[in-house]
Amino acid sequence: MNQSVISSERVEGTSVYNNAGDKLGSIDDLMIDKVSGKVQYAVMEFGGFLGMGTDRYPIPWSMLKYDTSLDGYRVPIDKTKLEAAPKYPEDRIPDYDVTYTGRINDYYGMQ
Repeated sequence: MNQSVISSERVEGTSVYNNAGDKLGSIDDLMIDKVSGKVQYAVMEFGGFLGMGTDRYPIPWSMLKYDTSLDGYRVPIDKTKLEAAPKYPEDRIPDYDVTYTGRINDYYGMQ
């Protein structure tokens, strides 16, 4: 049976790959719109060593496509583009207000 929903607990920790198949990081958190209930961003851990010193990169949820052959998500982002993307340290979660989400969406070319 193919299910169209998944627990956020199962999404967190899932690997994220670019289109070349390189592992970029893993999903740390999901940001959900309070009004619509829809996931807006997957927050990916990237960088650091053994989970220490990693930054968090919010990626628009609509950019992620699940790839069963990888048992993870694919995004059309290379490491160079990701390194320059909006990010924050784990202990300094920004307010996902209109300004910040606009910055993320502009960076990834989302409307």
